[in-house]
Amino acid sequence: MTYVSLQTANPQNYPYQIRIAHLYGDLMNTYGDNGNILMLKYVSEKLGAAATFEIVSLDDPFHEEDYDIVFFGGGQDYEQSIVSKDLPLKRDGIDRFIHDKEGVVLAICGGFQLLGQYYIEASGRRIEGIGVMGHYTLNQENNRFIGDIKIHNEEFNETYYGFENHQGRTFLADDEKPLGKIVYGNGNNETKNGEGVHYHNVYGSYFHGPILSRNANLAYRMVTTALKQKYPDSQFASFEDILSLEASQEFSDTKSKAEFSN
Repeated sequence: MTYVSLQTANPQNYPYQIRIAHLYGDLMNTYGDNGNILMLKYVSEKLGAAATFEIVSLDDPFHEEDYDIVFFGGGQDYEQSIVSKDLPLKRDGIDRFIHDKEGVVLAICGGFQLLGQYYIEASGRRIEGIGVMGHYTLNQENNRFIGDIKIHNEEFNETYYGFENHQGRTFLADDEKPLGKIVYGNGNNETKNGEGVHYHNVYGSYFHGPILSRNANLAYRMVTTALKQKYPDSQFASFEDILSLEASQEFSDTKSKAEFSN
């Protein structure tokens, strides 16, 4: 059954509520991906929203009406193969969350791959995705894309910085666009045409480290999108008001104090 992994203290003191599903958070959480959870919580609270995070894992149903944001982190091939067998049980709910509800999704590495058609492991084995998006991922021999990376999203006029470490080569479908164009680094594949994906309100990426701690503008975009959908008549603080240099330093000083409860 699902369980709360992290929650805002004294939620009654906040005018808004936001619920985040952490898909397979007990399995898909490599390379510091849990830092994305901490950043979503921090930004939510700065915007006046008490945040509740629930682990939705093996054999758990996914009810799209229960959540405002979904986070799907990365994992090794072994964990991904386990998750791939359970994901079909959640496919229809995830599909409705993305296409009908226009819900906000952050998918990193393995999570990004599994939302697509399929991916090929380093060993050559094909693992089926759930096909709610059109991209697919191939392997490569004796090589990984590793290193610092910088991309620019022209639609939002935002720049994102990260660290990539992936063996897979992802190719987007015609109805998908990259999260950003490559400034330096490798990106989705050897063509270096782009990194990640932006599709409806889905943001997929190979950025580890985690992505939201280094790119507060993306965290703000995700949380405000979800809150405006849930509270369309409300006004929320600007990015500059809540995520100044001082605010970023506050997050850095306090994130180590956050407690996860099982």
